[in-house]
Amino acid sequence: MGRVQDLLDLSSIPHFTTLQKFLRRIKSLYLRLTFKKTVGLFYSCDDTIPLTAIDSSGFTSGYCSHYFSERTGKIRKHFLKTSISVDTDEQVITGFVATKSRVHDTQHATKLLRQCHKTRKSECYVMDRGYDSEQIHRFIREDLHADSIIPLRSWNADYVRGKYRNEMAIQFDAEKYRRRQLVENKFSVLKRKFGGDIKSRILSIQMKEIAGKMIVCNLHTFLLFLFNEVFYRAKKIEKLDTINFF
Repeated sequence: MGRVQDLLDLSSIPHFTTLQKFLRRIKSLYLRLTFKKTVGLFYSCDDTIPLTAIDSSGFTSGYCSHYFSERTGKIRKHFLKTSISVDTDEQVITGFVATKSRVHDTQHATKLLRQCHKTRKSECYVMDRGYDSEQIHRFIREDLHADSIIPLRSWNADYVRGKYRNEMAIQFDAEKYRRRQLVENKFSVLKRKFGGDIKSRILSIQMKEIAGKMIVCNLHTFLLFLFNEVFYRAKKIEKLDTINFF
């Protein structure tokens, strides 16, 4: 990558294992703190997020070598389940939880809700029907003091159990719920721009790699915001100069 080397003014190229060794040595706490700093780039101290969307997806991880795949004709892969919370206005990832095993969405929910609400409080949380649970509703309403919008799952029952689930059956805000698709858009951006595969083999480094993807994705969003701001101001100045000319 001669061009990149010239741009960075590097006399020599770092060894290809540099990033791997870096991830081995750095503590997960530092990556979490860095992620929190990237979230802080978009808000002032007292800002509250109007609506946060939560969803989960998987990052693919392969254990076998290319030689093994060629010899056996099999590709052994598993998925690291990852749940994220996204500010639907700013398109910022405000929290994430990852596990090695495939667990139900509700097992990630409480931990993720507590994490993202601590980082940046939200007025409302939107999730798909996979998170339908009276316990989650109660946690959001009574512990976090926010609104929750989760569609009901069909259990083929004649009644709906739970106070807040009954509320969803009677009063469901479909307009706010439609904004939930923005968290799916964020997963699409994550995987298209920064890869849907995990290159590491050790679980602890895989978790750090996922944290790195979240950090870089937020920085990418911030740089796009700055670019749009500069472009808008340049257009505005150009328009004013044209008016003054005439």
